[in-house]
Amino acid sequence: MRTFHITWFMFFICFFGWFGLAPLMPFIRDDLHLSKSQIGNLMIISVSTTIIARLIIGRLCDFWGPRKTAIRLLLIGSLPVMCVGLANSYTTLLLFRGAIGIIGGAFVITQYHTSMMMAPRIKGTANAITGGWGNLGGGVTNMVMPLIFATIVGFGYTKQSAWRYAMILPGLLMWLTAWLYARYTKDTPMGNFDEIGHRKTEKLKTDWQILRDWRIWALTLGYATCFGVEITFDNVAALHFVDHFHLSLKTAGICAGVFGSMNLFARALGGYISDKTGEKYGMRGKGLFLAFMLLLEGVGLLLFAYAGTLLMAIIWMLSFALFLKMANGATYGIVPFINKEHVGLISGIVGAGGNFGGMLFGFLFKSDHMTYIQAFSYISILLLGPHCSFLFLSLAELQVKELLKVTLALFQA
Repeated sequence: MRTFHITWFMFFICFFGWFGLAPLMPFIRDDLHLSKSQIGNLMIISVSTTIIARLIIGRLCDFWGPRKTAIRLLLIGSLPVMCVGLANSYTTLLLFRGAIGIIGGAFVITQYHTSMMMAPRIKGTANAITGGWGNLGGGVTNMVMPLIFATIVGFGYTKQSAWRYAMILPGLLMWLTAWLYARYTKDTPMGNFDEIGHRKTEKLKTDWQILRDWRIWALTLGYATCFGVEITFDNVAALHFVDHFHLSLKTAGICAGVFGSMNLFARALGGYISDKTGEKYGMRGKGLFLAFMLLLEGVGLLLFAYAGTLLMAIIWMLSFALFLKMANGATYGIVPFINKEHVGLISGIVGAGGNFGGMLFGFLFKSDHMTYIQAFSYISILLLGPHCSFLFLSLAELQVKELLKVTLALFQA
């Protein structure tokens, strides 16, 4: 349990640093004279580099173990986080933003480490809790960074300097977390890889035949349309509330932070229901539950896009956030069971899929000819197609009798 709590806290701090610039973007935009297209590029690169990082880190977990991988990622990733304040142009900010994106790979470490520590019966729930509480860093960032910014301004610094100094705090927290990970965690319940005779040469031999398993790519697509939407929303939420509803930076940060705070329970709820469904109805039941969550997420986002008032926007935001984050948890309630010998690789592929979705959605927000409201509505329409198809395929796999049982269990849950 000590490792369980430290690993979600590690991802929380990484998420805090990863999206620390997002709620400060209105001031960064004015300071560096950024266009909408340039802001879109910053959003795209912040999630694009994470795709590569997640693929690599999944393999490094199999090779080094999650403990050493986490420590090295935290120490290396803290450098661009603390140094991004040195950016004095769009180009340098773009480079720093891309470098910061590698810390998003911490998610794979969290899921890998939790899977190594927990029994099969509760893997889905445990993965969902650690992933959700880690993602909570995105919500806390939107709430806390504007307060840190305001505090620095209160000490007499200009707004142009305050956003730069504000990013030092996440970097220092990453150093602290690296020490906690080194001091208080183990790779497995039996000990670290070095202590239990883990043979690196064996782990490097990957059976690439596993990539023929269609379930891996179905989960990758599913994660692209739930977590991909989440990180896209984390990047643009504060700007959307400032520009569309004319809120102050602090109020916009609170509204955007509420979206991320749903991770406190929603992702865990998705993993828990996935586990319970899996106990009774196996992997097909898990797949059907995931399909329902993806479908409801698309509907909720469409309603949010056309919300005419701030109150209705927040209500529909909370609705689609609930289903989105439950879908995140349900996805990683399935991942550890696809192939137990290559948990790191599969976790990395599916996790990278989430960032790939975020990268593609980001292109909609850089267009000067499209408002954020239009971008949200287009994403929701794009989501409903594959989600309906996913649901149809899941239903086709079930006999009518099984379908009725699973549906009843879902309503009871």
